[in-house]
Parts: sequence; C-alpha cells; structure tokens
Amino acid sequence: MPFTFTPLEIPAVLHIEIKQFGDARGFFQEVYKRSEFEGYGINSDFVQDNHSHSVRGVLRGLHYQKAPDEQGKLVRVLQGQLYDVAVDIRQNSPTYGQWVAETLSGDRPEMLYIPPGFAHGFCVLSETVDFMYKCTAEYAFNSEAGILWNDPAIRIDWPIDNPLLSEKDTTLPLLKDSEDIGLTYP
Repeated sequence: MPFTFTPLEIPAVLHIEIKQFGDARGFFQEVYKRSEFEGYGINSDFVQDNHSHSVRGVLRGLHYQKAPDEQGKLVRVLQGQLYDVAVDIRQNSPTYGQWVAETLSGDRPEMLYIPPGFAHGFCVLSETVDFMYKCTAEYAFNSEAGILWNDPAIRIDWPIDNPLLSEKDTTLPLLKDSEDIGLTYP
C-alpha cells in the first residue's frame, strides 16, 4: 500500500504517510490514489488544487467555507516546514471547538486529510514554505468564512509569537460569533 492512514485525536482528521521509492537518481511518490482513499472511507472528489508560498512567521487562517460550498482538504508541504491546524466546527460534534495540529515538512512524505466541517490554518516555521492542497469544493467568495486565529475559547498553542497576518485574518470573528458552516456531526 502506498499510504498509511493514522487518525489524530479528532479521528476525522487523518495523518497520511506516503510511501516513497528512491535511489541515487531521486524519488517517486504516489501522492493520491482514489481507490486507496476510498478504501479508507474518504470518498471525496477533489476539484481544485491550490499552491501557497509563504515566508517565516506567516499565519494563514482559520478559514472555512459554508454550505453548500464546504471544503475538505488534502494538504502537503513541498518545501519547508509548517504547523498545520484543524478546528472542529461541526454542530453537535463531541469535539466541537477542539483542535488538532501536526508539524508537516517537505523533508517527510506525509499529508493531512481535513474533512468538511473544519476550519483550517497554518503557520510557517521555516524561511519559506511551499504548501499544496487539494479541495473537495471550488473556492466560492460568498461562502468564505473564518475564525480568529487566537480565539481564547479555542486556545490553539501556536508555535510562533507575533505572526504575520493578512488584514482579513486580523478581523475574523470568534468561534461563538462565526457563521454556521451548515454541517452537523457526523
């Protein structure tokens, strides 16, 4: 099997190890294989790929899209290192408002699967990072929403102080004041 799926503390979020084949010439990876993902219960159609390049200290998030445009994401670092965070915002979920995080590196063949119903964000730990992610829904401006990165009710333990933020990310609401994503648990 080219992938190893490991549930995080919130089991809907998965850490995925990618089997890498290498020799003196370089390496090869299968990064996505529909049948393998479906075999693990991930029946998502990925319809948009995004590439983000950021410098040390940048924090992006916490972002999500409301129904009917909610997004699941398959995220991976190509170069550099970042701290990736998912916050459960599914109504009636036993882990509503809780978060999980993983440090992802371009030096390790790994990904995270973040299903619809989660706000997502990351901060850059290396000089630069190139970050790719596949989405289960296309970007929709009218469905865009988010939660303030340092919401005291969520208490994410970000590994950086004084992050570089976009103007938009400094004005996002708290979780208690945010717009309902439109998804319920499970």
